[in-house]
Amino acid sequence: MKTSSARLTGLGTTIFAEMTALAQRTGAINLGQGFPDTDGPDEILTYAADTVRGHGHHQYAPGIGIPELRRAIAEHQHRWYDLVVDPDTEVIVSTGATEAIAASLLGLLDPGDEIVVLEPYYDSYVAMIQMAGATRVPVTLRTPDFRVPLDALRAAITPRTTAILLNSPHNPTGAVLNRGELETIASVAVAHDLVVISDEVYEHLAFDEPHVPIATLPDMRERTITISSIGKSFSLTGWKVGWATGPAELLRSVMGVKQFLSYTSGAPLQPAAAAALGADDAYFEAFRDRLRGQRDLLCDGLRDIGFEVFTPQGTYFATTDVRSLGYTDGIDFCRRLPELAGVVAVPQEVFYDDREAGRPLVRWAFCKRPDVLAEALDRLSALT
Repeated sequence: MKTSSARLTGLGTTIFAEMTALAQRTGAINLGQGFPDTDGPDEILTYAADTVRGHGHHQYAPGIGIPELRRAIAEHQHRWYDLVVDPDTEVIVSTGATEAIAASLLGLLDPGDEIVVLEPYYDSYVAMIQMAGATRVPVTLRTPDFRVPLDALRAAITPRTTAILLNSPHNPTGAVLNRGELETIASVAVAHDLVVISDEVYEHLAFDEPHVPIATLPDMRERTITISSIGKSFSLTGWKVGWATGPAELLRSVMGVKQFLSYTSGAPLQPAAAAALGADDAYFEAFRDRLRGQRDLLCDGLRDIGFEVFTPQGTYFATTDVRSLGYTDGIDFCRRLPELAGVVAVPQEVFYDDREAGRPLVRWAFCKRPDVLAEALDRLSALT
C-alpha cells in the first residue's frame, strides 16, 4: 500500500512543531515559534466578537474575500506605499500569508522551472516549490549583516528561471532589504522578464529603516505579487487572514489554485481584519516601538551572556552564533537547551540548503512579554 507521495520526500515535520512540542513537554520558555504571548487590540477583538454573535458572516465568504476587506487592503497599500490596486481584480484574501505563498508558487511554477530564493528561508517555501516540481536556486544571506550578494543573485539566473521569491523584512535573519538591493533585484527581474513574489508579512516591523515594497519600483508593479497578513502586524497569528495583491493577470493564476485549497475561510473574522487595517498611525508606531524595545532587551541580554548576536533590522527574531559559547551545532544545541536552561529556540540550519552556513546559528523570538524575556535570559545565564 502506498502511504505517501514523492512530493513529500524529505519534508518531514516542521522544526516549529518539533520545538513547540519540546517546550510543552519540558515546560521550557518557548522563544522558538514566532507567535506573540499577548493578543491583538481589544477594540479589534470586540469587533470580531460582535461579528460572531451577529448574523450575516457565518456562511461562505466570496473566494476572493469580502468586499469590505478587499477595499481595506487596497486602501492600506495606497496609504502606506502609494500603490493603487483595484480591490475587485487585484486583491485576494487568503488563509494566512502561507496560503497566498502556496497558491502563488503552485499557480505560477511548472516542473522544470527555477525560482531564485533568498536563503535562509521560511520552510513553507521549500515545501511548495517542491510540490510544484520546480527547483529552488538559493542566494545565501551571510553573517554578520545578511545583505543580499548581488553578484551571486545575478549569477543565479538561468534560461529556466521564471521567478524570484523575496522576503523582507526577512525571516529568520531580520534583514530589511534596502533600496539599492531592491533596485538591483528589480533590474534583474525586468531584464529577464521574471515574476517576483514578495512576502512582506513583517512590513510594519522594520525598526531601523522604512520597509519598501519592490512593487513600488519602476516597472515592477506589473510583475509583482505582494503578500502580507493581519497576523504579524496585529498579534493575531491564529486568525490566519492574509492576502495577495498584484496585477489581475497574475492573481487569476493565484486564485486558480486557491479555489481548490481553502476556497474561503475566516468569514466572521474578515470584517474585523478590515477594521484593523484602518488603525491610525499611532497604533503602528506604538506597536513597532514596543517590539523594538523587546528586541533590544533580548539582544542585549544574549550579548551579556556571551552570545555573538546579529541584531535584526525587523521581524520578530534575533540570530546568534552558538560558537561564541563553545557549541558548534545549532540543532544539537537547541535540542539540549530545554535541559540545559529551560528555554527553547530554533536552529537555523534547517532553513538552509548550505547547511554549513546555518549550522552554528540559532533563532530567538522576541515577540514575548518583557517579563518572559527577562525570565528566559535569567535561565540562559546558566549556560556560562
